[in-house]
Amino acid sequence: MTEWFSAQDANVWGGIAGAVFGCVGGGIGGTLMGYCAPRGKARGLVMGFVWFWVVVGVAMLGMGVGAALVGQPRHVMYPFFLLGGITTAVMVPAVFTTRRRYAEAEQRRLVAEELRRG
Repeated sequence: MTEWFSAQDANVWGGIAGAVFGCVGGGIGGTLMGYCAPRGKARGLVMGFVWFWVVVGVAMLGMGVGAALVGQPRHVMYPFFLLGGITTAVMVPAVFTTRRRYAEAEQRRLVAEELRRG
């Protein structure tokens, strides 16, 4: 069995991927969710972003399972399981939280509209 990549490559690319996932998925995604959802803005963008990262996390877990099934060594499986597990564990609850925040914003909008009418 030929290794997909060496242990050194796994360390380098795993670190880079972890930084990208954390900065883009967590940093930008968290900012978007925290700013837009309570205001009821950019729902499609924010929910699309969250679901994109859920799919990426599940795909990474799938790659880890695939690596395990074909007998790849630990240094090949580990980055996939680590990145996929953390991304999925963070973003799946974020789907429900973000939906709830948008529902609360919509409810506040409806109450405010009702008060304006009189």
